[in-house]
Amino acid sequence: MINIYTTDNNGVNEVNELKKECWINLTNPTIEEIKKVSKETRTDEDLIVKLMDTEELPRIEVGNNATLIVVDTPYVTDTRYKHKYNTEPLGIIINNDGYIITVSLKQQLILDDFKENKVKDFDASKKTKFLIQILLKVSSAYQKELMSINDYMNKKEKILYKSTNNKELIDLLNVEKTLVYFSTSLKSNDVVLEKLSKGNVVALYEDDNDLMEDAMIENKQAIEMSNIYREILTSMTDTYATIISNNLNDVMKFLAGITIVFSIPTMVASFIGMNVPLGDMGTSPVSFGLIIIFSFVLSIIIALILKKKNML
Repeated sequence: MINIYTTDNNGVNEVNELKKECWINLTNPTIEEIKKVSKETRTDEDLIVKLMDTEELPRIEVGNNATLIVVDTPYVTDTRYKHKYNTEPLGIIINNDGYIITVSLKQQLILDDFKENKVKDFDASKKTKFLIQILLKVSSAYQKELMSINDYMNKKEKILYKSTNNKELIDLLNVEKTLVYFSTSLKSNDVVLEKLSKGNVVALYEDDNDLMEDAMIENKQAIEMSNIYREILTSMTDTYATIISNNLNDVMKFLAGITIVFSIPTMVASFIGMNVPLGDMGTSPVSFGLIIIFSFVLSIIIALILKKKNML
């Protein structure tokens, strides 16, 4: 799919034809769309085709008439599980003829703010500034998801304290995988930002330096957050795996104790019910009541002994 946007004093406008100083957004494009954009913008077709690979790593590549910058962005892999994320490559191509092209296999939510005119001072003709604004949005998206993950971990912690099943731990393992993906991608994105900050890849103007510094700071903060949350989560899952095991042991210990207590009346009734002479007790009208009282007292004594030994 191809979407073309231009900016003016009224904000962002979607147009049907390619124009100079426009933004071209390609989402899971077909071969025909790739060839069309490549031909009309004089951009190497290979630069776009490479981004059709989900395993494309963050990097910078300079072509004949354009420069490709690839970064990883977060996306939800399975809506059935909360915070089950992976990362997806987003390519930003700065064309020397005045075009800027974004390419991705999936719809990038971070680009929606640009389309909806929610980004301050967005100007498609200022390619370098637009590039840095995208990178800043990517870093902010990671931070937003990481803060949400932290809140989720805190809620799970309260549930795990009394839990005796593995469902909660499995949910946290999905979060742990997400943090691994985030940490790896953020470090790769940081390398790209460091290279861009030197001004050797694309020319940085004076107004762009502060914005680039903000993007780098946001990305480094996201790296620290992912590392900290990952360490906390690893410690938490180990600790609560033990707690869940102990909770289950307590349940089994209680059930074993209750079984012993309730087996006492059965044992007494079994012994007395044997085909042996019981003398006067066998013919006494109060014998049944005495047996019940004896069984009850014996069960209480056994229960107190088990309670003292912390088995009930």
